[in-house]
Amino acid sequence: MASKVEICGVNTAKLPLYKEAEMKEMIEKVKAGDMETRDKFIQGNLRLVLSVIQRFSNRGENPDDLFQVGCIGLIKALDNFDTSHGVKFSTYAVPMIIGEIRRYLRDNNSIRVSRSMRDLAYKSLQAREMLSNLLQREPTVTEIASELDVKREDVVMALESIQEPVSLFEPVFHDDGDAIYVMDQVQDTRNTDVKWIENLSLSEAMKKLSPRERHILNMRFFEGKTQMEVAKEISISQAQVSRLEKNALKYMRKYV
Repeated sequence: MASKVEICGVNTAKLPLYKEAEMKEMIEKVKAGDMETRDKFIQGNLRLVLSVIQRFSNRGENPDDLFQVGCIGLIKALDNFDTSHGVKFSTYAVPMIIGEIRRYLRDNNSIRVSRSMRDLAYKSLQAREMLSNLLQREPTVTEIASELDVKREDVVMALESIQEPVSLFEPVFHDDGDAIYVMDQVQDTRNTDVKWIENLSLSEAMKKLSPRERHILNMRFFEGKTQMEVAKEISISQAQVSRLEKNALKYMRKYV
């Protein structure tokens, strides 16, 4: 993506470059309603969009799509930029472009998140960027919540809801040429060696039962049927089912 020259029909090698003083003059003209200058200003800042979308190059998204979404963020930044704040346009625009791309990725995520939750997450990200510039450090969740006048727990939930899911087969790092995947670092608390041995013992114990006893236990404990349902299916009384079931379980306990 970094070396791409043609993107969305735009030849990035021919984009204009403006100095900071020129940009300030152009912004004043844009605010006064000069549409021609507005178009020139946007063209001159498309490289800013390209630098941002490189951060999202590992998402598997079409770079042209991200570029178009980033341009929307650039336009919003221009429309809302206030020169009286005394900050560079790029400082203000980058978080806006990032926010627009993140919103696009969230809206196209297979995991659906409510609109109100996404909006709060978007506002939290904006507040975090603003507070980072103001405090010159990463703000705490409490500070973000205070800035937005919401509960700390709501900010935590909102930010967690927009986290991208990670594949278990995503490589974490390479060790002597062999990739180490996420699944290699996740502990399985259910399928332990003890559980595996227990399942193997139960399987072997089941083989020692008669076909009728195995059939009854399968229906009772794997299919979830009642003794009455089992009795009706194999045409014996419920009392007989109960007796056969108890004898089979008793034998299996001794075997295991």
